Amino acid sequence: MTYADLFYEIKGKFMGADVSDIQEHLAFQFNIEDEEAGGAFYVEVKDGELHVEPYEYYDRDAMFICAPDVLFGIADGTIDPVAAFTEQKLRVEGNIEKALRLKEIIEMKKAAQEKSLAKKAADKVVDTVVKTVAKKVVEKENKKSKK
Repeated sequence: MTYADLFYEIKGKFMGADVSDIQEHLAFQFNIEDEEAGGAFYVEVKDGELHVEPYEYYDRDAMFICAPDVLFGIADGTIDPVAAFTEQKLRVEGNIEKALRLKEIIEMKKAAQEKSLAKKAADKVVDTVVKTVAKKVVEKENKKSKK
């Protein structure tokens, strides 16, 4: 995997998060340690919008340093960033209080995904009910017309 592949995959994982409730400015830089996919990018929350760009961010609040597999686990929500830090799989430099907000962004992304899945399921139920009712109405009309 190249850095570009890694970046675009990670960007896709972060971009679904609804951060409109976060009014404070947050800027995180991620340094990925890997021979092929290594590099830096940043995640920024500014004016309730999320930005993910493939650049270093010099005025950052915190910097996260880890291997690609740890980053993917954190972005997927399968690895808790605090646990990764405790297990020394993730290094953090800068404002720890703001760094902890990363978990909040990931949880917002998960909530948005769950809401989307729930909406799709509800839409499917409504569609099924509408089709069933329509079928019964047509059957009833057919019976009337045969008489």
